[in-house]
Amino acid sequence: MLTGKQKRYLRSKAHHIKPILQVGKGGVNENLIKQVDDALEARELIKVSILQNCVENKEEVAHFISKGTQAEIVQIIGNTLVFYKESSENKTIILP
Repeated sequence: MLTGKQKRYLRSKAHHIKPILQVGKGGVNENLIKQVDDALEARELIKVSILQNCVENKEEVAHFISKGTQAEIVQIIGNTLVFYKESSENKTIILP
């Protein structure tokens, strides 16, 4: 569980990152979870964009991705989700 100070730090780091994955009409599925998990292992901090044709709401999408990857939800802003998960091999972000 992240503290408020850690979330604030991660939000500032994520500000300049572009979303690398999109959730569309298919919603959250096994393939998306696998892609998010791989991206988190490589980068630790990612943004996921939710398209307008996604049938699930953004809180459900965030919950499903977070539960499937054991990642922390840093921020939900508009249709963009920010996730953090500490990498086991490529650790680059040091939390305060």
